[in-house]
Amino acid sequence: MARHGTRAWQRMLSGRRLDILDPSPLDVELSDIAHGLARVARWNGQTRGDYPFSVAQHSVLVLELFRAMNPGCSPVWQLQALLHDAPEYVMGDIISPFKAAMGGNYKDVENRLLSAIFLRFSLPASMPAALAKLVKKADREAAFFEATHLAGFADAEARKFFGAPGQPAFDVEAFDKLIRPWPTREAHDRFVAAFEAIGS
Repeated sequence: MARHGTRAWQRMLSGRRLDILDPSPLDVELSDIAHGLARVARWNGQTRGDYPFSVAQHSVLVLELFRAMNPGCSPVWQLQALLHDAPEYVMGDIISPFKAAMGGNYKDVENRLLSAIFLRFSLPASMPAALAKLVKKADREAAFFEATHLAGFADAEARKFFGAPGQPAFDVEAFDKLIRPWPTREAHDRFVAAFEAIGS
């Protein structure tokens, strides 16, 4: 990342230069998001398996949980659910307690970046409150399943931090494949495929 005055530029593999502090939708590319998220590890990499459990894979899992809980939801809502953690393609996955300790500036930067991402794909700049609540529920359920299947949490411990899941894992189509960590290329490709399937 390069700094020029008050700008903080990140050069992307697509050739775009994204100002992280003042992002433009014109500098956001799906290929960069998928590339970055497929290489960012959830749980600071402290998970079982031959590969890290990436944010790209987490995003697909959240989408599938969101769909299971909200059948018939609109493509717009599905895309916003899939992209809920998209800012992490440049900001990384910082655990929630650390985000809280960092204070408001971090959240402001994250929200500006998420708005730019949404606008790039012709979505509303922010989620309506009702949608944000539903996505947060799917996100917490994903965290519960990741914690218990991958991160060494006992069931009771995970329930304390994330709440009890509203649906059993066997109600989620292909859950076993969704929770098994994917290689980087597969995580990239399945994130892109999920995005394109919604938009088609």
